[in-house]
Amino acid sequence: MNRINQKLKEDKKLLSIYFSAGYPNLNDTVSIIENLEKNGVDMIEIGLPFSDPLADGPTIQASSTEALKNGMTTEVLFNQLKDIRKTVTIPLIIMGYFNPMLQYGVEAFCEKCQQTGIDGLIIPDLPVDVYNERYKATFEKYGLINVFLITPQTSIERINFIDSISNGFIYMVSSASVTGSSSGFGDEQTNYFKRIKNMKLKNPQIVGFGINSNETFNQATLSAKGAIIGSAFIKHLSKKGVNTIHEFVSGILR
Repeated sequence: MNRINQKLKEDKKLLSIYFSAGYPNLNDTVSIIENLEKNGVDMIEIGLPFSDPLADGPTIQASSTEALKNGMTTEVLFNQLKDIRKTVTIPLIIMGYFNPMLQYGVEAFCEKCQQTGIDGLIIPDLPVDVYNERYKATFEKYGLINVFLITPQTSIERINFIDSISNGFIYMVSSASVTGSSSGFGDEQTNYFKRIKNMKLKNPQIVGFGINSNETFNQATLSAKGAIIGSAFIKHLSKKGVNTIHEFVSGILR
């Protein structure tokens, strides 16, 4: 069974952390992953930096730009992660845009993910229909779960279609804005979380965008299986560095 599916079966609310590979420094990637697992994080999304990150807010864009300047590439990332499964057991997901994967070769990229021990991919700009028609078989061949995003604007028909072709979790974007731009959840978002929960989808939902504290983590996970934190974690890395990851995680899970 895929590590993501195993983790989703655990009787707890899951904390997933996103960071940009190669940031703050090129060779921090493995150290960050190991530290996050050691401090109780359940899943990690490794951002593959891209020069035109449409869905990302300013914090993640800046870290992605810095990582590219540091020399991060798809090949460098795979080299960094080649022995990651000797020390890390939790699910690892690569989140990135489709262009670098296309340039690498989709099948070659998926095969490399399998060899490295990557469990899934999140590709915000790969349309669901295109994935289903052209790439689903390849992802499944290499044991990769593809995670789709839904927003408050996604139609019921679309959500049901995404649920039908998914086999992991659904990334529930808390608002229609870019990442890192929210502070707390209002009634509109809370009602949206409840609405999706009441749809009784076969795939659990994990909330992303706007989670930056113990309070917002608890709010998001009232109606969902877990929550994803990206911008707030990257801000912490920027200010305090890799050696203080325990401070950040304990502040969320306290």
